[in-house]
Amino acid sequence: LLILMTWMCGCYGLVLLVLGVMGQKLPTRDEGLFQMQIRDKALFHDSSVLPDGAEISGYLFRDTPKRYYFVVEEDNTPLLVTLTPCDAPLEWRLTLQELPEDRSGEGSGEPEPLEQQKQQVTGNEGTELFTYKGNDVESFISTSSPSGLYQLEIISTEKDSNFKIYSTTTPESDQPYPELPYDPRVDVTALGRTTVTLAWKPTPTGSIMGQPIQYCVVINKEHNFKSICAAEAKMSLDDSFMIAPKPGQDFSPFDFVHFGFVPSENDFKDRSLTTNRALSNKMSRTYIPKPKVADIQKICIGNKNIFTVTDLKPDMQYYFDVFAVNTGTNMSTAYVGTFARTKEEAKQKTVELKDGKVTDVFIKRKGSKFLRFAPVSSHQRVTLFIHACLDEVQVQVRRDGKLVLSQNVEGVRQFQLRGKPKAKYLIRLRGSRKGASTLKVLASTRAGGKQPFPALPEDTRIKAFDKLRTCSSVTVAWLGTQERNKYCVYRREVSESYGEEHRRREQNQCAGPESRRKSEKVLCKYFHSANLQKAVTTETITGLEAGKSYLLDVYVVGHSGHSVKYQSKLVKTRKYC
Repeated sequence: LLILMTWMCGCYGLVLLVLGVMGQKLPTRDEGLFQMQIRDKALFHDSSVLPDGAEISGYLFRDTPKRYYFVVEEDNTPLLVTLTPCDAPLEWRLTLQELPEDRSGEGSGEPEPLEQQKQQVTGNEGTELFTYKGNDVESFISTSSPSGLYQLEIISTEKDSNFKIYSTTTPESDQPYPELPYDPRVDVTALGRTTVTLAWKPTPTGSIMGQPIQYCVVINKEHNFKSICAAEAKMSLDDSFMIAPKPGQDFSPFDFVHFGFVPSENDFKDRSLTTNRALSNKMSRTYIPKPKVADIQKICIGNKNIFTVTDLKPDMQYYFDVFAVNTGTNMSTAYVGTFARTKEEAKQKTVELKDGKVTDVFIKRKGSKFLRFAPVSSHQRVTLFIHACLDEVQVQVRRDGKLVLSQNVEGVRQFQLRGKPKAKYLIRLRGSRKGASTLKVLASTRAGGKQPFPALPEDTRIKAFDKLRTCSSVTVAWLGTQERNKYCVYRREVSESYGEEHRRREQNQCAGPESRRKSEKVLCKYFHSANLQKAVTTETITGLEAGKSYLLDVYVVGHSGHSVKYQSKLVKTRKYC
């Protein structure tokens, strides 16, 4: 039985590790012990002892070094130590100290007292083997290492950080990380306005060695990542890196924030002055908020080595990283990432508006249209008429690049814009999410005169009087204005299944009486009232059949011939009278 003792310096205490190994000369790993470590990695998460052949995760507070130890039992042993920074550059240093010889008990096999052997080790600075500072995945590898106690010291000077460590004495047989192909670059093979197609050469670990491999693609707008854990740390999803403190250990307010709690001042007011001073450095740290989910994505796609990224924004630069992941060990290797800018949105043709002329505009669902109005003469104001025929649309107007109007428009709206000499107006119309939009637009600098669109009341509903219904007639009413206009009433028989959804789909306010059959026309009449309180008219529609449903429409026609339809009304005659 060989008793191996590992020592930790300063406040990290002393850990005694007893390993039973066979008395063989070949440098090899105890597979039974290794399998135990794999099954219970938590045994090492709160320990400073590095397991042989397993990757562990750790967490560093800024400016607070952490030390890890492991023992190489025999001379001429291969050794690999790989450290993966996850979200901040790290400084790390690997040193070697010889194991103290057994002097107590006069060769009886009894170990020396712990304090005496600790002094022998901690009193020696050891031999520096390797140092590194940066955020690359870096490794120390030796084909023939001497026996002794190895110490790995890590520190983060920028911010609190996650990291991963892998160490093994059998690197040739382990091959823990997927191997990169001879060309490890990620290529952009196709580029669109909202899509980018990526391709890369497969890892030999999967294609030749038959290991279970899947590829994960990370997309973001800031920079490329050198490890998958760096991407996961940015996404703030990999909470497994956060190690819970041991029982009885104090938390700082910063710790509570990382675990999802908001500390109150009373939680810490009873702490001693010494404890508060010790924690003051941690309390002063700046907590970085989580990025928006849309800013970074990780997509695992199986063993395909071609992938098309969709739903990107036009004219935007994106960074793409590919990671080969061994699904058996969950260890990964990064390809050389790439970046690309998506193509610009196709420039839309700007429609020129003529002074005082109505222009018909069609917009696709969720689409946009640009209109330009450039008056040829000086003007004090511009009158803008917008007639949204279907659903609500968004209207933005810029005068010489300055935003002067931004509103949602439904039905007919009139806007007065202050003019400027030689000013030019850019009008942006954004369509509805529900469906395509149709509009009529007019811009004019002419003061006074008759308006092209008829004036409308605020309420454009048609009211039906239920008590006045008969088997052959219905009586309806609608509001008017102080302006004398022509009103035309039309009717159409519809089926029993005709409902509100059918009516909404047919509610095109820009479709005038000219689109209706002559047989559907009931009457036309002029109407207005100087008193808006009395601007209401009624009409009894006769000649209907008993028990039938009818759709009634009222059109108000302006002086220039442009008409606007009131909201359609579904009515039904009585079946029995």
